[in-house]
Amino acid sequence: MFDLLVLDFKIKYVVDILLVAAILYEMYRLLRRSGAVNLFWGILAFIVVWFLVKFVFQLDLTAAMFDRIIAVGALALIVIFQEEIRTFFYRIGSRFRGLQFRKIRAVSQTMEDKRAEAIVRACNHMSRHHVGALIIIAGKQDLREFADTGERIDAAISTRLIENIFFKNSPLHDGALIVKGDRLYSAACILPVSKNQDIPQHYGLRHRAALGLTERSDALAIIVSEETGKISIAREGEIKEATGDSILVDLRAAFDRGLVE
Repeated sequence: MFDLLVLDFKIKYVVDILLVAAILYEMYRLLRRSGAVNLFWGILAFIVVWFLVKFVFQLDLTAAMFDRIIAVGALALIVIFQEEIRTFFYRIGSRFRGLQFRKIRAVSQTMEDKRAEAIVRACNHMSRHHVGALIIIAGKQDLREFADTGERIDAAISTRLIENIFFKNSPLHDGALIVKGDRLYSAACILPVSKNQDIPQHYGLRHRAALGLTERSDALAIIVSEETGKISIAREGEIKEATGDSILVDLRAAFDRGLVE
């Protein structure tokens, strides 16, 4: 009986440590992307010192002062990092939602393939001709605040229309195209630029804008580089170079997971 109690006690401690480690790791990832990773290490050092003062050395006066700082500092951090906190809870919610049963989609697989293929054809053609493009495939999260910065189109997904939007002399080419469901929703949209200091220097403004949006939403971003013609995919604050076939796979996977209504 005693052995069982000791084992249960140890398991609780292990679970507790793993949960704290997971939360700290997620905080580190978010702050690293926002360029505030040094602040993370400062907060972590403060927490360690506070723990030692209060629970190890039991310095009551110093611990009381630290408690007051933490009470005020917590409110200040919520105000300063409200966007990062919102992203943190969004990621937790999306992962929890992924454990639930997926709803039956009303749109057929054939229609999803047609949408994806139309976008891929446009990207491949623009890549060959070094036409810069930034296409955002909206997920369940509302992107209206970004769509409202551009021109509302509300047109069916079409390869030629996508190419015309990003044609160099087009008034809508400088900005992002947001695709929502089976519609080209809005063009020439202004997106937030990522503050992640680890982004390679050769990535331009389109790549940074794609990362900035995917850091705070469930959208999928496709970038065509005007300088190199290379195609990249961004999602959840991560970016990778892609080919036409891999873009098609990523788009189909996005439709299958129900990211696009």
